[in-house]
Order: sequence, then structure tokens, then C-alpha cells
Amino acid sequence: MRRKLAAGNWKMNGLLADLGQLDRIMAACPAPGVDLLICLPATLIHTASGRSASHPLQVGAQDCHRASAGAHTGDIAAAQLADAGATAVILGHSERRADHHEDSATVRAKAEAAQAAGLIGVICVGETLAERDAGATLDVIGAQLDASVPDSATGDNTVIAYEPVWAIGTGRIATTDQIAEVHGFIRARLIARFGAATGQAFRLLYGGSVKPDNAAQIFAVPEVDGALVGGASLTAEDFCPIIAALDAS
Repeated sequence: MRRKLAAGNWKMNGLLADLGQLDRIMAACPAPGVDLLICLPATLIHTASGRSASHPLQVGAQDCHRASAGAHTGDIAAAQLADAGATAVILGHSERRADHHEDSATVRAKAEAAQAAGLIGVICVGETLAERDAGATLDVIGAQLDASVPDSATGDNTVIAYEPVWAIGTGRIATTDQIAEVHGFIRARLIARFGAATGQAFRLLYGGSVKPDNAAQIFAVPEVDGALVGGASLTAEDFCPIIAALDAS
């Protein structure tokens, strides 16, 4: 039985003063059937993990380096994130793949580093609008899955997030049929590679302009185990209705 997961990605937003929203989320969103994860800027992880210590909400990071230590100025190792209190890390988000030219081999190496540090890797996959219009969506997703997900991945140490690039922060959202097609494909691909038991254990999240007014219809789609939420996770007012919709699904 897969636990539902509501994950937030604050991206490059938030100062210490904004952690009041984290307090409001913890106070206003009792959802026993849903795991909660907020992936924060690295500067907030230590403080946030202390504030959430007595609450089921978990604090995560948004990236890590593939190496465990070394001369990598400005980078952060997975073990350092774990030491600060993180329990998970987003890997291969489309903004990292595009803005920092990360390929799937790099994402895979980072996922292996995250596993070694005891972090859950939230591995993102997704197609651009040009790739979708060209009918290449499943080819792109399949190639990213194969190359980004380590052989050591399990449902305990890895979550897969499908985020169509053209729907992230644009207000556009994939149709329920499009989401169902891709999530069904991902599930079948994981089962074919890892076997039925392990393949069924991975949680599959949808991300891409998830809002309070569309969350329920997204969570009704087969093989959607939750969401990776961007802007709507910044405030309790927006994130709590999404969590409630997932808990009710």
C-alpha cells in the first residue's frame, strides 16, 4: 500500500521570516493519510527541521552534488543536507536540467549520492512542449527514467515526479488523460525494470501548476500518488486545500 505524498518545492523563495508559513501548514493541515514534505532553500533547512521535529512534516532539499565532499565551491553534498536535517532531495528538476545543463547521467549520480547519505531522492522527469507536439513524450520520459533512476532505487529511497516542462509555473496543466497516459507508462516501465513488487512500490507524483481548484481531479487519476507543488506550497492558504484533496482521494 503506497502512502500518499504531498511535496512542496519552494524553489529560490523564502527567508527565515517566511517559516511562519511552515508553522501554519503544520497547524492547519492534519492529514493522517498523507505524508508531507517541504523542499526548502538550503539556508532554511536546519531551522525548519528543528521547528518540525515534533510534527510528521519532513523537510527536504532541492539539489545535491554527486560527490560526497571535495573542491566544489558553492555546492552542497547530500551528507551535508542530511546533517542539516533534510530527509529528501529533489533531483533532476527541469529547471536544473535546463538552467544548469544537467543530463540524466548526472541526475543518476546525484540520486546514488542521496541514497548513500540516507536521503529519499525525488527524481523529476518531463517533456518540453516541442517534444509533446512532436509526439515524443513517452520516448523522452522513458529515456529519462532509464538513465536517471539508479539500479539501487526502491520505493523506500526513490520517488518519481512527472512534471511536464510546459506546465511548470505557466498556469497550464496536462489533461487527466495525458497524466493518466504518462503515469501508467512510468508504472509499467518501473515494473518491467525492477519487477512487480518493487515497481509497484514507487510513489508517482504529478507536478505542474497544481492548485487548490484542480487538485481533486488530478488525484483521481490512476497511478497518481500525490503531487510535487511549486508556488502553491509557499502558503498554508494554497497548500492546505491541496493536502486535504489528496487525503480525501
